[in-house]
Amino acid sequence: MPTAEALRVAREKGLDLVEVADKADPPVCRIMDFGKYKYQQQKRQQEAKKKQTVIQIKEVKFRPKTDDHDFQTKLRHIRRFLEEGDRCKVTVFFRGREIVHKDRGLLVLERVIQETLDIAKVDQPPQPEGRTVNMMLVPTVKKVKETPPAPARDAGAPGKQGE
Repeated sequence: MPTAEALRVAREKGLDLVEVADKADPPVCRIMDFGKYKYQQQKRQQEAKKKQTVIQIKEVKFRPKTDDHDFQTKLRHIRRFLEEGDRCKVTVFFRGREIVHKDRGLLVLERVIQETLDIAKVDQPPQPEGRTVNMMLVPTVKKVKETPPAPARDAGAPGKQGE
């Protein structure tokens, strides 16, 4: 259909003539409400954005001489991060001459692996990188979104509670 005739038909219906495929020969056009089309596209993008999950990487740093109590505290943090569905980067960093004893750093990371076997798997094995040794843990259990129940309010009590 000629362009002039298509424009006339679109105007009669109170709609827009929208070019769909400009690379085609002849170009493909469509008669539609362009504002409504853009609105629907925007809604689809918002829905897609809602459904996507953002995976964060949390980092926990150790030293080769990290004491047992500090180790357990940091391990609890790692477990919490993994249970929330985040990836966890575990780093052992060396100061001064500690770099000579990389085996101690690897032992710390192996201990972390053993302690988190039930909820995590190793995504990136321990790798030396400068003055650090890094590894990446990913959760094996899926994150379950918890929605806290709404607090119950007494409908018959006027004013603030606790007065």
